Amino acid sequence: MIKLENLTKSYPLENGRHYVFKNLSFEFPENANIGLIGPNGAGKTTLMNILGGTDIADSGRVITNKTISWPVGLSGGLQGSLSARDNIKFVARVYGFTGVKMTEKIKYVEEFAEIGEFFDQPIKTYSSGMKARISFGLSMAFEFDYYLIDEAGAVGDASFKKKSSAVYQEKLSKSNVIIVSHNMNEIKSLCDYVIVFSAGEAHIFNNVNEGIKMYQKLKTFGTQQ
Repeated sequence: MIKLENLTKSYPLENGRHYVFKNLSFEFPENANIGLIGPNGAGKTTLMNILGGTDIADSGRVITNKTISWPVGLSGGLQGSLSARDNIKFVARVYGFTGVKMTEKIKYVEEFAEIGEFFDQPIKTYSSGMKARISFGLSMAFEFDYYLIDEAGAVGDASFKKKSSAVYQEKLSKSNVIIVSHNMNEIKSLCDYVIVFSAGEAHIFNNVNEGIKMYQKLKTFGTQQ
């Protein structure tokens, strides 16, 4: 169960506050792959960050009995002055992995990312591609009930993309996904439900094609938050 209860999120602007959503309340469909779609600025990524714990709401709460990942591929959470190894150690400790279990997580990401000696260099010295490899590998190193995906496809060259895609599909065979994407083919192939965001409201569709139709109408008429 993942339930939003009177969730409000806003950001300060020069002429006041911009409310992404106010008192947003709904329950995500249970044990399903869910697409979050809607016009730019509708609040999809903001909600994803709140679900993953990388942002907090002004008020209201998220109620859940599921384990939820941080947004897959998010590199902003990596500490630039630390190496990939030390970043992974930190995350492993946060999730209760020490000793041999921590070593397994480190080995998994090191082998997955394939960045050689840079693995022990500060993250701030990495290229964007190297950061993406570490971030994606770190996300895949942990087991969650729900993985949060925000426009995060496989990264790197063709061979690495193939490997990333295989790991990604293996994870999704045992878990569920909540995904933000503007690629409707991806939404159709992955999702059992879609939630369309518009004007601070959420519309849940168990018919994916019907949800996509609403989204396309919003795009046509330029409706945004």
